[in-house]
Amino acid sequence: MTDEPDGQTPATPYHPEEMRATWDLRVGKNITLQGSARWTPAGVVTAGIAASAILLSIAALVRARRS
Repeated sequence: MTDEPDGQTPATPYHPEEMRATWDLRVGKNITLQGSARWTPAGVVTAGIAASAILLSIAALVRARRS
């Protein structure tokens, strides 16, 4: 929940270094897809740590499977 009234955005962004992307994809006459993404440097670091942990655990499982 935010403190701003509906429809108003804050004067300064929460994360000045955040990046946003929005896109619209139309397929034929009846299909329309819309999407948006937001990332910050902290999110990139967190995703890197999570990917490293997953790859490390997969390597341990593969090594245990071979033994």
